[in-house]
Amino acid sequence: MATPDTRVQIVSKALDRLNALCDRGFALAVHIRLIRPTLLYQTYSAAWTEHYSMKGYMLTDPVVGWGLQQTGRVNWADLGDQDPAGVFRDAVQFGLTNGWTYSTGPASSRTISGCAKSGADFTDAERDEICGLVDAIHQATDGFEHFPAQVQQALRDLGHLG
Repeated sequence: MATPDTRVQIVSKALDRLNALCDRGFALAVHIRLIRPTLLYQTYSAAWTEHYSMKGYMLTDPVVGWGLQQTGRVNWADLGDQDPAGVFRDAVQFGLTNGWTYSTGPASSRTISGCAKSGADFTDAERDEICGLVDAIHQATDGFEHFPAQVQQALRDLGHLG
């Protein structure tokens, strides 16, 4: 079992790699309990984040709904018929194309990622790597509520990815 300090290092390195793979950004809601993530990491543009919040999209985002109900992988395009609010349509206007989602963990402590990249779609190898990174973060942060306060804060501080 990793020590808490090692867990911070694992999460930090995984987030750095996710950032490199997802050039248009990502959102990672870690250990969602009662519809609230224990940790939230995101690198989408400030303009998209503000637009998403102002529209209240978290309540209608097909990625969130799918991820809370399913585990596995799904392309955003495959959820288009579940998007009456137009989250994906708006996302494209903010440069979020070639998006897909990976969801893992039990329903009582789910982790959901949304990943976007410009240019060509994610390759199978990139998707596999992202799943491994998300799994590593999910596992490294399991038991977060029992970590010392300074470790909890260090993990929260990683959420300010800039």
